Amino acid sequence: MVFQKKEQHKNDRREKPEFKKREKKPAAQGKRVIKLKPQDNDNSSIRLNKYLANAGVCSRREADKLIESGVVSINGKVVTQLGTKVSPDDNIQFGGETLRKEKPVYLLLNKPKDYITTTDDPDNRRTVMALIANACKERIYPVGRLDRGTTGLLLFTNDGELAKKLMHPKHGVKKIYHVELDKSLTKPDLDQIIKGVELDDGIAEIDEIAFDGDGRDKKCIGLEIHIGKNRIVRRIFESLGYNVVKLDRVYYAGLTKKDLTRGRWRFLTSLEISMLKMIS
Repeated sequence: MVFQKKEQHKNDRREKPEFKKREKKPAAQGKRVIKLKPQDNDNSSIRLNKYLANAGVCSRREADKLIESGVVSINGKVVTQLGTKVSPDDNIQFGGETLRKEKPVYLLLNKPKDYITTTDDPDNRRTVMALIANACKERIYPVGRLDRGTTGLLLFTNDGELAKKLMHPKHGVKKIYHVELDKSLTKPDLDQIIKGVELDDGIAEIDEIAFDGDGRDKKCIGLEIHIGKNRIVRRIFESLGYNVVKLDRVYYAGLTKKDLTRGRWRFLTSLEISMLKMIS
């Protein structure tokens, strides 16, 4: 058997495979409700937690915790009241640093091998930040991570709220990898991956798996997955006795590598940004 669950077109090898969509789980119920004090109707004012998120500090929910802990000040005065609004003329400080509302930036990199996904490395190894060093004046950060030997799509942004949403497992963000193994994948192991592989931190469930191309090369596989555990794709195959020779993320949350060569980056289009923000 060449394909599982849904047949893939022979010519569709390096971009978005026609995999069967996974059924999304219903959204969690019972969101927290915060009662706010009445505020003025100044349209130029925004809530403090949104300001912190726009400045690239963290998500809005995390910003609420920072505010309550008393580490954020407005015009030199510590503020702990949730729902507090700020205007463009206010001076907001966090950790002794004055924050400025940054323009939201969304950037997509086709990561090459041998780059660490971190903003700083104590061992002075090459990081992905070096590849986008002159892209923009705003401070942007990688969304999630790809390990040193993995190539492919990596999103950067200063939109803390969107980054948090994309990394949260409940949203089931779709990722597709092309995998090259050191030996052919057997039918029993293929069936086990479809069923779910038992790892130290629980069952690893995939959404779709198929042999690449016409299926004759059993070392080359396309894998669709939504879970984001550390090194999850490598761990799935290693648990069954395979070594991953090459691992390339070719699809992430609706974004593909089309016209984006290895080591290069581009800004997202307004349509792509809107698509990401619609993920629920």
